Amino acid sequence: MKKVYNIEIDCAVCAQKCEDAIKKIDGVTSVSVNFINQKMTLEAADENFDKVYKAAVKAAKKVEPDFEVND
Repeated sequence: MKKVYNIEIDCAVCAQKCEDAIKKIDGVTSVSVNFINQKMTLEAADENFDKVYKAAVKAAKKVEPDFEVND
């Protein structure tokens, strides 16, 4: 499953840090955090998607506390 989320992130460096942290999560097939478009594209297996999504948001907030997902 692949989903695109609207996000709020302050800078390109912060976006890269979040993306790098999310890539390390088990179950993430691919991820892209785009500062210019303020979008995060997350891909993971359907059966684990919710678990992976929650872990991704937690990991991003850990490296960048201002990271926000606007569902």
